[in-house]
Amino acid sequence: MKTVNTNKSTVTWTGKKLGGSHNGTIKLKSGDLQFNDSKVTGGNFTIDMTTIDVTDLTGENKTKLEGHLKSDDFFATSTHEEATLVFTNVKEKSPQVYEVTGDLTIKGITNPITFDLQANDSSATTQLNIDRSKYDVKYGSKSFFKGLGDNFIYDNFEVDVKLVY
Repeated sequence: MKTVNTNKSTVTWTGKKLGGSHNGTIKLKSGDLQFNDSKVTGGNFTIDMTTIDVTDLTGENKTKLEGHLKSDDFFATSTHEEATLVFTNVKEKSPQVYEVTGDLTIKGITNPITFDLQANDSSATTQLNIDRSKYDVKYGSKSFFKGLGDNFIYDNFEVDVKLVY
């Protein structure tokens, strides 16, 4: 087992709306990857949702969006401080590339997710494509609200992860 160095690892996110996007970072609280003969066999990670940071805005706009993302409209970080990912199945696709299925929990709601993970002896990278509507993150979603016109936010958001261990 290799414990993730949370200070050297990075988690970045991008959320999109019609005509634009926002991006930022969020901190990894803990995590580890399990290996057998240098092949990934499992893993689990915890994200500190209270650390959502917007990096494409400054000043009042940055503060306002960060507050909104932490509010009940989005991730409700006052009651759901952590998000977790627990690997349930790992299949090697090619050397150092794995198809991972896991249980992703956001706002206390767990859904399966599948993604590719590239891993070597010192780091691993992946991109998660997450459908927020599956986790009761409804604000500005066409999946829940009609009549939004062009004022909607896409349900899917991307999370890029670089794990250093």
